[in-house]
Amino acid sequence: MKSFAYRRVSSNAQAIEAARGQGASFLAGGTNLVDLMKYRVEQPASLIDINHLALAEIKPAEGGGVLIGALARNSDVANHLLVRTGYPLLSQALLSGASPQLRNMASTGGNLMQRTRCYYFTDVAFSACNKRNPGSGCAAIEGYNRIHAILGQTDKGTTSGETCIAVHPSDMCVALAALGAKVEVEGQSGKRTIPFSEFHRLPGSDPSRDTTLREGELITAVRLPPARFANNAFYLKARDRNSYAFALISVAAGLEMEGATIRSAGLAMGGVAHKPWRVPEAEQALAGKTASEANFAHGADILLRGAHGYQHNRFKIELAKQGVIRALTLAAQGTSEVA
Repeated sequence: MKSFAYRRVSSNAQAIEAARGQGASFLAGGTNLVDLMKYRVEQPASLIDINHLALAEIKPAEGGGVLIGALARNSDVANHLLVRTGYPLLSQALLSGASPQLRNMASTGGNLMQRTRCYYFTDVAFSACNKRNPGSGCAAIEGYNRIHAILGQTDKGTTSGETCIAVHPSDMCVALAALGAKVEVEGQSGKRTIPFSEFHRLPGSDPSRDTTLREGELITAVRLPPARFANNAFYLKARDRNSYAFALISVAAGLEMEGATIRSAGLAMGGVAHKPWRVPEAEQALAGKTASEANFAHGADILLRGAHGYQHNRFKIELAKQGVIRALTLAAQGTSEVA
């Protein structure tokens, strides 16, 4: 691990000021950042310890919904009464991730900042990685790509082709995408709110950037909208083993039901793209329809439009379609008590 400076701060203003300039990273739980530092993938010049900031509260938000502080730990969020009763989709997603020990350390803001998952990115012995070494190529495209992206590899509006096929690893973020959350941040230019769909990036011509955060910006909270899917929600995660494994594909499905009719839907996927994958058109196609396998399959087709795989991951396309149908079917049956 490369040597670094360390500073503990006690206010948002101190944190933002300390992040001014190049090479600074905020440290919360450190469950992803510290690992990447050990691998020499991340080599920050300084770490700014933000664990003493007053950003861990989970409370009702003004105007409805819930406000989750950026330092709220994943286990606390998953088991909070406001989340369990109003947003079971988020509880289910969080409890399917990592291990209890990691959930006790991992923070809400840190979960948003997880780097995309790829063997070639996390092993510096491979020089061809556009995320680590811009312009060096993507070893995964012709390499072992079983866990890699099937959607969003080529960003609209670019001519750069497929520059990165890594996938975003978070379970929490898939649920937040389906719920239509917003991310509140604070930086040198003041405060702003970012719709969740705009927080993470597709690789485009610059795969090194995973988010749309500006330099030195601090995540302060995640805002959930008023609950719609408390009674009909399901988080499905297909993985190689039942514990402590990333998703091959995951589906966050929330339905607002009136009898057998879907009034509105929230639908997002993980393990398939460089960011949590949400297509509003797929949700709109479900609205006003009955909860049936045929309608769920139609929504899945829209969500997966344009999907293409590689030598080792083509199976993920059909797995994803069946996963969407299954998650929507279970959501329509009603939300069970979160364990």
